[in-house]
Amino acid sequence: MRTAQRKPPGAPRIALIHALAESVQPIHAAFAQQWPEAVLFDLLDTSLARDLASAGRLEPAMIERFLALGRYAAATAGEGGRTEAILFTCSAFQPAIDAVKQAVNMPVLRPNEAAFDKALDIGGRIGLLVTFPPALPALETELRQMARERGVEISITGHVVDGALDALKAGDTVRHDDLVAAAAAQMPLTDSLVLGQFSLARAAAAIAPVQGRVLLTTPKSAVEKLRQALD
Repeated sequence: MRTAQRKPPGAPRIALIHALAESVQPIHAAFAQQWPEAVLFDLLDTSLARDLASAGRLEPAMIERFLALGRYAAATAGEGGRTEAILFTCSAFQPAIDAVKQAVNMPVLRPNEAAFDKALDIGGRIGLLVTFPPALPALETELRQMARERGVEISITGHVVDGALDALKAGDTVRHDDLVAAAAAQMPLTDSLVLGQFSLARAAAAIAPVQGRVLLTTPKSAVEKLRQALD
């Protein structure tokens, strides 16, 4: 009779669901640095981002697609045992992700949820950079909703870094980072600056520090919050 192999402590199976291929590497890098024991697997549907940009709004059919991905992720088992949590890395889909939260019985984390929590802890003046235009109004709505739930007043300075995502998709990472760094330098002073997409995290090192402003990246914040939830 074979003895069941025990899972090492702190090694949960976590599903990562992506709508942009450029989000995969940053979150894997964050886990490798902060929580290498976690067992990760990826679900990627790049048509979601394209379809959202084409439709201009989050349609019911897209929410159903998110529910299908979330239920599939929650039902899987393999290395690390059964799936214990789901992390979405796609920033413009809050209502769809919230629908998944209601549908599955495990921790489900929106990509910006943890970084926004930190920003609200730091202060009410929040800067927000994105490179995918549909993400900005969605993230501003999410951030204001979180602030209302806390009962705090905030001001948001949001900006779309034109051309940066195209550069990244073309493999020009230097231009991507330079464009993001230039946009960050031109932002008015805020208490925090959130790089609002996982694909933006790679540009953090290129951004010059600003006294009194905390720079927040979504992958690092998400891994920290998820580890706290599962530990």
